[in-house]
Amino acid sequence: MKLTIERAALLRALTHVQSVVERRNTIPILANVQVEAEASGRLRLTATDLDLSVVEDVPATVGQPGRTTVPAHTLHDIVRKLPDGAEVELALDAAKGQVKLTAGRYASALSVLPAEDFPEIAEGNLPFAFSLPAEELKRLIDKTRFAISTEETRYYLNGIYLHVAEGPDGRRLRAVATDGHRLARVEADVPEGAAGMPGVIVPRKAVGELRKLVDEVEAEVSVALSETKIRFVFGDVVLVSKLIDGSFPDYERVIPAGNDKMVRIDCKPFAAAVDRVATISSEKSRAVRFSLTDGRLDLAVTSPDNGSASEELTVDYEGQHIDIGFNSRYVLDVAGQIDGDLMELAIADGASPVVIRDTADAGALYVLMPMRI
Repeated sequence: MKLTIERAALLRALTHVQSVVERRNTIPILANVQVEAEASGRLRLTATDLDLSVVEDVPATVGQPGRTTVPAHTLHDIVRKLPDGAEVELALDAAKGQVKLTAGRYASALSVLPAEDFPEIAEGNLPFAFSLPAEELKRLIDKTRFAISTEETRYYLNGIYLHVAEGPDGRRLRAVATDGHRLARVEADVPEGAAGMPGVIVPRKAVGELRKLVDEVEAEVSVALSETKIRFVFGDVVLVSKLIDGSFPDYERVIPAGNDKMVRIDCKPFAAAVDRVATISSEKSRAVRFSLTDGRLDLAVTSPDNGSASEELTVDYEGQHIDIGFNSRYVLDVAGQIDGDLMELAIADGASPVVIRDTADAGALYVLMPMRI
């Protein structure tokens, strides 16, 4: 194997694939990226952790086709530190078990492992296929992923539940995430080809890698899936992930329908005020008390160790006095997803879940569980 490639193109591709590779691996080959020089003048890079794989093709000048595997993070760090505009040559010395990398006056030799040992994730049959605008996919991810659970025992909550559901406005593509304390549900139009798809749970790590890749795409993203695998194609980059094998809970049951006390709040000043008063809250509970009266919201924090803080806000509210407590971090996470100037809270009482809506995005809905203070 021998090839030459421009440093910027190689770095961009390596950045995409190497982030899949875990820093600590009990299986040595999984610490490597597969480097494959094709006679057609393409370099194909592949990385996997057995659950997720990313493959990217980039143009290269191929002197001799072939393939091997190289330590992913080491190769990425070397290429990142090379000067802009450098031409990078990679050549496999099979006898020594090394890849020689040269760029200008720089030279290094990296140990390799045989490409035959590199695992492949078989996609299998992916019968459901559709395309989504990159901006829409970005929206579905950004407005839900903050609510993904990190609790490994409830593994079925460790991802985004993507499915087609019947809503008041007909069938909608929905992304839902919850950790039991907060829930995010975001809707979009059902793309052509997605109508019969099964509900699938895309794992947290795949969601993170997907989000990085979609940032660099402006066109459509091709999606294909089965009940066990999902594939996303962004131009020359292909991400394939196993899906979480589990049943997502009936989230509709935790979305209250009868919350009749409506509060409209100017989102940015509200988030800034919550952040200020929460500065002295205890690290464990992060509790903030919300006291609502006609036209006014009082925020208050009392900490045995740090003292107390309060702030008053003018809000659009008419109704009985309500005291309700929230984890300030959860409130700020939701406020960070609001696109419009105003957020709308639907409250029943001081002990029931609160529904939050974005006045600028009718397809987004959030639920926050209150906490005792």
